[in-house]
Amino acid sequence: MASLNVGNLGEYLREQRRNAQLTLRQLADAAGVSNPYLSQIERGLRRPSAEILQQLAKALRISAETLYVQAGILDERDREEAEVRSVILADPSINDRQKQVLLQIYESFRKENGLAADETRKTDDDHSKPSS
Repeated sequence: MASLNVGNLGEYLREQRRNAQLTLRQLADAAGVSNPYLSQIERGLRRPSAEILQQLAKALRISAETLYVQAGILDERDREEAEVRSVILADPSINDRQKQVLLQIYESFRKENGLAADETRKTDDDHSKPSS
């Protein structure tokens, strides 16, 4: 697991809060955290738990995975998936039910392709082994 990059997380949170046109107090209330605690997170003085990040993501209407990547909780290779999820969840032109269905379809394609890639690798490995 990567180390937490608290400073960048705080900057990112502040940017997202401003983009959402929320005051520090409004975001703190919406996320169920104290105003001073959120201020400390934004200034890079505190390391929020995954649960707090999830609450902040929900209040900001962004994916929790995006915040996990920013915090260094998710590996860098998961960034693309997190970004796709974030874009889907942030799209104002579709409703919440449609977003969830789209995410389920996306996930099923990823699983299908992951299994296919693993099977292909296994088949290639079997063919490359010398026969006895």
